[in-house]
Amino acid sequence: MQRAETRARARALQMLYAWDLKGRPDMAVVARRMPADGLGIRQRAQASALATAVAKDVGELDQDIADAANNWRFERIGVVERNILRLGLHELLNLDLPAPVAIDEAVKLAHWFAGPKAPGFVNGVLDGLARRLGRL
Repeated sequence: MQRAETRARARALQMLYAWDLKGRPDMAVVARRMPADGLGIRQRAQASALATAVAKDVGELDQDIADAANNWRFERIGVVERNILRLGLHELLNLDLPAPVAIDEAVKLAHWFAGPKAPGFVNGVLDGLARRLGRL
């Protein structure tokens, strides 16, 4: 069984994915349209707050990711991977969470939702960002 925080992160990723594909509407609209399936009220609120915070800072997050993704143009990064990186970087910057935990959670999401090469890519980019931020 997954931790409640991990399930909330997975839902936040799903919200960010939908938000990105729908042309970035208001995150509250996206959150209302997400099914409840297995998440409690608290987890849904955590997911919504996390996705909203990432969406609010998306420009700065994207610039930092683009700078750290060596040999990758930002627009070539897949939608799922891009949103996992945004979520992971947000957690590195804003939450009282140890950097290795933030990176591990992002890599876990990459295993679940992205292609076979994504976990290594996500790990490499977030590790580099954590080092630049002095978190590792």
